[in-house]
Amino acid sequence: DQELEQNMEAKFLQMQRDYEKLSFVSGTLQKDSQQKQRTIEMLFQSLEKLQKEKADEQDMLAAMDVKADKAALGSKVDCSQFEENMAQLDERMQELQSQISGQEQHWNEVQQQFSDTMEDKMDRQELKAFRRRLEEMWNRNIEDFEKRMVGDSGAGIKK
Repeated sequence: DQELEQNMEAKFLQMQRDYEKLSFVSGTLQKDSQQKQRTIEMLFQSLEKLQKEKADEQDMLAAMDVKADKAALGSKVDCSQFEENMAQLDERMQELQSQISGQEQHWNEVQQQFSDTMEDKMDRQELKAFRRRLEEMWNRNIEDFEKRMVGDSGAGIKK
């Protein structure tokens, strides 16, 4: 029973550590997602601004040549790539949430098993009474055996 209890406690502690790790990772991913969401909003605002101004493509290309190095433009975020990365991040978040809910369900099951096991165990008073009864029966049996051994005749022993 102690091994089972220790095993359950070890599993409980491991699940608790795993849950804390998952919570930390989830929080980090949410922060990253929020930051990327802000970046997306800024990009959409820039896009709306450009649509309002309706910049001429020729003027835009000329301005880019003057103001920005084309290699630097290559390092900027591509909208389709960004959307793809956000979709992947969303999938990972959903997977993480499903894992967390699975861990939570498993945690609840283990906790229920632990509670059931603890309820099934006898308390110390019950064990003391049980031990006392066993000792009394043992002493009575020893006394009966001694009486039979002492009370037997020689013929009885020979038999």
